[in-house]
This record gives sequence, structure tokens and C-alpha cells, in this order.
Amino acid sequence: MASRGLLSRLASADPSRPVDEVHSIVGNLRALLNTRLGDSMAARGFGVVDFVDLIHQFPSAAQLIQRSIRDTIAEYEPRLRNVRVRLVDSTDPLSLAFEVSARMVGDKRKGLVRVRTEMSQGGRVKVE
Repeated sequence: MASRGLLSRLASADPSRPVDEVHSIVGNLRALLNTRLGDSMAARGFGVVDFVDLIHQFPSAAQLIQRSIRDTIAEYEPRLRNVRVRLVDSTDPLSLAFEVSARMVGDKRKGLVRVRTEMSQGGRVKVE
């Protein structure tokens, strides 16, 4: 079965059922964090610094990546505010893990979104 793009899935969604906003945000974070700075022709600041380019700058590289993740989410995910990123322990010694937490804009309950990201040595970012 062929995978359908995001726009086609949203266009064919039942209009009486709102799109789950948290899942939508997580999907956008996956795309955003797996894009490297300079890869987007339309938005030069879209994406994060390349983990592979910083591999030889540890431990200070972790702070650079942490800042890049925070700044990029704050700029390109308008449904989140008060974005915080912190380094957390990883089970893989060749990867970096971060916890991203933020408040959803317009959520009267002050909904907190918290995801774990893990950057592997190949530069791929897993978002859970």
C-alpha cells in the first residue's frame, strides 16, 4: 500500500473529527528535527545543526544542539510556546537524547507537550 502525504490525509479526514493536535505537533517535530540547517530552500533557518558536523566538539556540542533544537522549535512550531530542551541519559553511548517540553498555545488547560528525541550517530532523530 502506498503511503499518502500529510495534505491528502488531512483533506480526506472526517471534518466532524478534529485532527489530533498533539499527534500533528509530534509529526511536525519529526520533520523539523530531521531536517538540517540549509536543506530547505524556502526557509534557510528551518532545521537543526547537523549532529555529524559537531561530533568532534563534545561535550560542548551537546549545548549547541540543545540550543538549535529549542530555537528551531520556537521559530517553526507556532502551536508551542515556552519551549525547553534538556539533555537526558541515553542507553546508546553513540547517541544524544533530549527531552523537549512546551506548552500548547491556546490550550485553556495549559496542556504540556513532552517528547523525547534521540539523535543517532548517523544524524537521524527519533521523536517519541
